[in-house]
Amino acid sequence: MAGLRLGPLLRYVDWETGSTATVWVEADRPTTVDVRCADGAAGSSRTFAIAGHHYALVVVTGLTPDSTTAYEVLLDGLRVWPLKDSGFPASTITTPPAPADDTGERPVRISFGSCRWAAPPSGEPDTVGPDALDALAARLAADPGSARPDVLLLLGDQVYADEISKATRRRLAARRDLSEPPGAEVADYEEYTHLYDESWRDPEVRWLLSTVPSCMIFDDHDVVDDWNTSAAWLADVRATPWWHERIVSGLASYWVYQHLGNLSPTALAADPLYAEVCAVPDGTEPLRRFAAEADAEPAGTRWSYRRVFGRIRLLMVDTRAARVLDEERRSMLNAEEARWVREEALADPGSYDHLLIGTSLPWLLPPLVHAAEEWDAALCRGERGGPGGRWARFGENLRRRSDLEHWAAFPASFRWLTELIREAGSGTDAPATVCVLSGDVHHAYIAQPSWPADAPGVAPGARILQLTCSPVHNSIPGALRAGFRFAWSRTGRRLGRALARHGRTGPSPIQWRKTGGPWFGNQLMTLTLRGRKAALTLVQAKESSTGAQLETVLDQSLTIDA
Repeated sequence: MAGLRLGPLLRYVDWETGSTATVWVEADRPTTVDVRCADGAAGSSRTFAIAGHHYALVVVTGLTPDSTTAYEVLLDGLRVWPLKDSGFPASTITTPPAPADDTGERPVRISFGSCRWAAPPSGEPDTVGPDALDALAARLAADPGSARPDVLLLLGDQVYADEISKATRRRLAARRDLSEPPGAEVADYEEYTHLYDESWRDPEVRWLLSTVPSCMIFDDHDVVDDWNTSAAWLADVRATPWWHERIVSGLASYWVYQHLGNLSPTALAADPLYAEVCAVPDGTEPLRRFAAEADAEPAGTRWSYRRVFGRIRLLMVDTRAARVLDEERRSMLNAEEARWVREEALADPGSYDHLLIGTSLPWLLPPLVHAAEEWDAALCRGERGGPGGRWARFGENLRRRSDLEHWAAFPASFRWLTELIREAGSGTDAPATVCVLSGDVHHAYIAQPSWPADAPGVAPGARILQLTCSPVHNSIPGALRAGFRFAWSRTGRRLGRALARHGRTGPSPIQWRKTGGPWFGNQLMTLTLRGRKAALTLVQAKESSTGAQLETVLDQSLTIDA
């Protein structure tokens, strides 16, 4: 008899029809997975096999628009979800109104964050505090009728391949000698499955992901810290005996556990790899071949995607695998990826009220950090002493040691994104807001840019904001907290200007100021969008006598008439 190994995860809910959703499941053997809803909607799929594991992405059709319905999961006709005596409310699918009935008055709630340890890494003290996802699950389970997110955006580092817990370390040590490379880090696909087991079997998180739709994108720790920092970094890591298996397994497991669920049923039906994997008894080799090609020729694979929630457009942008690393052509996005992002951002002006750009790495950093990254990039490309000189070698060493690889470390890409955002936010058809949603930096803040008075467009267009929220469950040393605060200060800005002069980086196309934060802790932000109005809430997970709870730190309007 087949058993439920992991899931279910409610992934895609279709806002174009209000009647379709996808549910991801992992079983412990080949089986037929059925999802049945209380309102009569249903879906069925046979599992596909990867490396001895069995998965299904079930397309549920016939859902009633503008409704909430409970569902159950069956394997070969036997119910396996809800779990017996789970203590949680029924898992449900909530659908939006049909487009013809959507008045725009229904609020859309989008919660986001990044960087989640399932458990503290081995050697780290267990003092990171409660998990924000656990706390959110506890809140929703205690009051099933309360407002809940329409979608949860997980902006990178869903799993940590290079920072494993004590329990995962023990599992790895039972398989192989941890004194051999890559040591106490994941080595292959099977070990990646351990990470997802640990992360998604957490009872609160398992229930939360079964009832709140989710969108995901990777960041570096999903593969390895500083993944694709530079051409020199890539050459060094490719020379190691363990890297090829790590990157192939990392991309393959991401495709199965995260990427497939980002896709609409239409996109799934058109995906040749998905069709091939489902058509053969064992899809391991086709998937490994795809992953190896995606690493060797990044321009041939798109991990970025678009989602639409009524009159809200979300672009989730891959800022890791799509990079061009050659110092002479260094870019955050390859030409094909940049073309796609631009077309999606600017298509059909006036057809959406809010443009959201999800990028794991912040566009606008604390000013000193931004200046340091741009300065370092100038050194690495030979602005001082020429390519390969002493300053260039110093810059490469500093870039790796200090994680200087955000948008600012790709100066041409920073300017490209800045111009794209200005263009998208300008004109009479501009949306009410253009918000860049990011994580990575283990603190939360709001930043607002301003363009020179002679720059075209923007005013009186969209309100443009950088919204950064991290971590969901992680830590940041006290010294780094102090460093980030200093990086936002006037003195930090002055020091940044000195670095810009030394690096000959030239003037920035924009200035920006912090309008909220920095906030430190395990946290989530939620955008509530209704028509052309927008509001932002920040909550932090806190311990209480009754367990982890969410404490509201910020609740404010982002638009004048909100």
